Amino acid sequence: MNKKTISIILLIIFIITIILTLANTFLEDTNTQENQTGTLTIDNKTIHYEKAGKCLEVIDGNTIQVYGVGRVQLIQVGSVNEEPAFSQAKNFVSDKCLGKTVYLDIDDKQPKDKYDRTLAIVYTNDTDVNKELLKNNLAEISYFTPSEFKKGEV
Repeated sequence: MNKKTISIILLIIFIITIILTLANTFLEDTNTQENQTGTLTIDNKTIHYEKAGKCLEVIDGNTIQVYGVGRVQLIQVGSVNEEPAFSQAKNFVSDKCLGKTVYLDIDDKQPKDKYDRTLAIVYTNDTDVNKELLKNNLAEISYFTPSEFKKGEV
């Protein structure tokens, strides 16, 4: 190969790299909606949320990892640490949240716990995840003070 051919190949590789970089910039996931406040309606009830982001990981039946927020503890929801309830709760949260945009109503009186997890009621487009875990007996009520939410309010 002569120098001209090598130069043309390197130029083509450079141009392809630039095109892929630009395409990645313009085609980013715009559905993460990180840190946006707003409202949504679930079961004819208007929900106000402080942050939103894509659920990246389900840690257990009451803890998730949210893009732009970090670890989130589902407030008033105590994880059952015995099988099969532990796996059932984790699978339920995975089905509802993993890879989807979640909306967080963060506790105004105690926004973080001692492990630096955000304390919140977690919603998807059509589900109050905290309430459904309790309703389906996949978790126990766990209440901490201070909290803007009344005991059993979720």
